[in-house]
Amino acid sequence: MLRFYFAFYVAKLSKFALKVLRRNATYFPGKIAIKLCPNFINYVVKPSNVIAVTGTNGKTTVCNLLIESFESIGKKVLNNKMGSNINAGIATSLIDGASIFNKAKFDVAVLEVDERSSLKVLPFIKPNYLICTNLFRDSIGRNANPDFIFSVISKALPKETKLILNADDLISSNLGIENEKVYFAIDKLDTDLTESINIINDMQICPRCNSKLKYNYLKYHHIGNAYCESCDYKSPEANYKITKIDYENKKITVTCNNNSYEYKMLSDSIFNTYNQIAVIATLFELGFEQEKIKEIFDKKEITETRYKKENIQGINIISHLAKGQNPIACSCVFDYMKKEKANKEVILLIYDYFDAKKSTENMVWIYDCDFEFLNSDNIDKIIIGGPRAIDFYIRLLIAGVPKEKLVYTEKTDDTANYLSLEEDKDIYILYDVYTDHIAKSVENVIKTKINEQKRGEA
Repeated sequence: MLRFYFAFYVAKLSKFALKVLRRNATYFPGKIAIKLCPNFINYVVKPSNVIAVTGTNGKTTVCNLLIESFESIGKKVLNNKMGSNINAGIATSLIDGASIFNKAKFDVAVLEVDERSSLKVLPFIKPNYLICTNLFRDSIGRNANPDFIFSVISKALPKETKLILNADDLISSNLGIENEKVYFAIDKLDTDLTESINIINDMQICPRCNSKLKYNYLKYHHIGNAYCESCDYKSPEANYKITKIDYENKKITVTCNNNSYEYKMLSDSIFNTYNQIAVIATLFELGFEQEKIKEIFDKKEITETRYKKENIQGINIISHLAKGQNPIACSCVFDYMKKEKANKEVILLIYDYFDAKKSTENMVWIYDCDFEFLNSDNIDKIIIGGPRAIDFYIRLLIAGVPKEKLVYTEKTDDTANYLSLEEDKDIYILYDVYTDHIAKSVENVIKTKINEQKRGEA
């Protein structure tokens, strides 16, 4: 324990010093602590209730909604939303949550955990609950294949942790053979299919007998309800299920424990609707009353940094996160945008911002991504910006998008110059996690151009 306390106090002092110097202190103190004491996360105090959130997509949204839910009932919530979701960042958050005597200062912890870091985090924090949103193909350089990530999380799971899993994901729903678990799902919708239209579907074969799986319904990629005709393998029954989505009135109906409840729908994206039912399931499991859950969602919106819509002089500008290197996340955004009926022009800024600094971007992912969804009659023009513009241009040509609809430039601010700025066309800016500042700059250029155009017409 002497080694732990030495690491603990050195980390505390480093955090104080960094704050004095006005430097970011969200990662380095935890890195020092783990270097000095490899089992640091095991020994540092945690709140009595720890909720971990992992998965390929949706972790941040689920964490933010849970944090806000706890804060709405007056709980002090320890979290890592301002820092890293790997072991050093989580260690830094735990240092923040401990007094100088290593006593807990918070009521509850909500921690986002990177899938690859599970082995270095979950066995030591031993969360009371673990939510796994889904498991998909992600960055090839980091995460390889979803089966690999499944094996990493599976090895890391403490047996005492209760799992909250997506019943419609036949990869992550198989986690935790020995764990207590509950499931969430979305029932069959009118828009569902029985065969995948996506390039990728990583659950086509029964994991027990290798026969072809059949789908009762399929929402996107491998997300849906499946069964095997040759054995008894099938999707698990959901404890918490969205049984109705009312898009017109922005309401969802959730069924659990033989009761049905109506909630405000936070987003008309099926992607975010899964995030919402994951949070609802968790709040019920934590003992929140139904009326309190309803009250929480009545006040909530999806975080603006991920989706923002603004009307400038009669023209809608929509900024939407579309995670580069993540073919499923991008495909979902493309599909959502295609289904929005308004005519639109699109600016693509989904390249790897750090490509030239730290790595060479692996562009294989764009051939796993459904750029074919952008070959749509209601998309009049696609303007590609950034150092990989030609790669995306070629991919869009392969997807069948007519050449005359495409423009590309390495200078991102120039993308705004190719917009028609017509009132009957929405403008979509699709950006990567690390190009949000570039998207904001482009958005400001567009606003200036619209306002100048209107003044010229006056």
